[in-house]
Amino acid sequence: MTAIIKPDSINRRTLLSAGAGAILVSAIPGRAAAASEDMLAAQRELFGDRQIREGRVALKLPPIAENGFSVPLTVDVESPMTDADHVTRIAVFSPRNPLPDVARFTLGPRAGRAGVSTRIRLGGTQAILAIAEMNDGTLWSGSAETVVTLAACVVL
Repeated sequence: MTAIIKPDSINRRTLLSAGAGAILVSAIPGRAAAASEDMLAAQRELFGDRQIREGRVALKLPPIAENGFSVPLTVDVESPMTDADHVTRIAVFSPRNPLPDVARFTLGPRAGRAGVSTRIRLGGTQAILAIAEMNDGTLWSGSAETVVTLAACVVL
């Protein structure tokens, strides 16, 4: 049953409560998130349809991130970093951020170490995925979960 409001029945109290309700609803931030399909599409765009194997990649995140605006992240890949065997690229993906492709790093044998450290923004509790591309074209992955108490990627 729908209530019909007649123009002569609108008073100051009704108008103020409707306005306050509209302000409250618009002030609540909605979470922005990339769907899992968006994350898979970003991976396909970067790596094509090549097989991604688990292993060789160690992703370190804090178990609890109090602030999603600056979450430390370290990715280490098992590689001797020689001309014959080295990491060429590391990509980090997040399923709950507005853009799933969080970071990309390009490496070569002269890097000396197959690892990167940075800080990223996270849109909530989630599992982050890192994919390392080797010079022979193989792809290796690792993931880690973190609980974010204050999400960073929200839409206002």
